[in-house]
Amino acid sequence: MMNFLRKYFSNIYSPIVWTLIIGILLAMPGSMLPNETHFSIPQFDKIVHISLFGGFVFLWNLYLSVRPIQRTRLLRLFFLVFILAQAYGIGMEYVQKYFIPLRDFDEADIIADLIGAGLAYGLSHIMLLKD
Repeated sequence: MMNFLRKYFSNIYSPIVWTLIIGILLAMPGSMLPNETHFSIPQFDKIVHISLFGGFVFLWNLYLSVRPIQRTRLLRLFFLVFILAQAYGIGMEYVQKYFIPLRDFDEADIIADLIGAGLAYGLSHIMLLKD
């Protein structure tokens, strides 16, 4: 599986596109969000936030892991990506609160963002730093 991921997702375009997708989805006005009443998964919004920011961290770390970077520097860069994901998630909640119509600030979304980033950070260490 790692060969597949490295072959198809380790280019610079994958993390950039994922980062843009996060920005677009979190900046959509509330009126554009689907409102399904028949098919409802409890806390589905939190699952989406975990996935978005987990993907952010993992894809950026995957991109970095295939570059000829010394291991200690790579570990620092992984941590930097983790911190940037946290800042991005918190920042987007404030953007939603103050600038996006019909969207609100939710501390639980921030926690979900942090959980996703943390899980992907740990997964990056396990999957991408094998010798």
